[in-house]
Amino acid sequence: MTPRRPLRLAVCALALASNALAGIVLADEANRSQTDKSLVGQPLGVVELFTSQGCSSCLPADAFFAELAAKENIVALAYHVDYWDYLGWKDTLSRKENTERQYEYMRAFGSRSVYTPQAVINGRSHVNGARREEVDGALARMKTSGEGMQVGIKVSRTSDRVIIDAGHAGSGPSDAHVVIVYFDPPQTIKIGKGENTGRSMTYWNAVSGIQTAGMWHGKAHRYELPMSVIAKKGGCAVLLQSVGKDGMPGPILGAALIHKP
Repeated sequence: MTPRRPLRLAVCALALASNALAGIVLADEANRSQTDKSLVGQPLGVVELFTSQGCSSCLPADAFFAELAAKENIVALAYHVDYWDYLGWKDTLSRKENTERQYEYMRAFGSRSVYTPQAVINGRSHVNGARREEVDGALARMKTSGEGMQVGIKVSRTSDRVIIDAGHAGSGPSDAHVVIVYFDPPQTIKIGKGENTGRSMTYWNAVSGIQTAGMWHGKAHRYELPMSVIAKKGGCAVLLQSVGKDGMPGPILGAALIHKP
């Protein structure tokens, strides 16, 4: 009887060790699922709406945009411009930088003027943002023609940072800017003056800031942002956007959304 006791103890110890190891593996997998889980899939496309609270023609576009912003496969960004403020109501979400981005697109497209509501699709073309069939048609057409999202972007996060992994382009484009576009959480605004006096509208994904986080040169690359920056905003979008030699914005090659944690 005595010689068997050490063997029994050894078997028990091995079982306990195995259970403990299994617990560690499961805990590690659970933790990894929280920190490394991709936040979005490959979107259908990017819709950038240039709009104003002071423009009566923008109300239908803003309503349609709210539907786009709710879709998981669309990166929808609303740039409130300031050039309609003279009508009597200063757009509470407008920024000079938003107006400047629209004028940059104007020059890139070879247009002579800007307008609202203008929807820029994938950085490649523009349509009236209130015309649902034109926006949907442009997104579908670009997907089938190879002008949709060509480069995969995976977004993950840990407790203190956001990790952006831009994919490999293969034989495609080789240079682009990694553009971070911050936006506000939904806000309901009652308009007190101008063409839309007395109207209330809930505005989604109103852009509050734009920055370039780095360059992408056609090969897989990783970028990081501090989580503290994202936490101060409603969220942000990552745009992999080519830029012309004149500095004007070009086609958007990849995109992803990062929602506020």
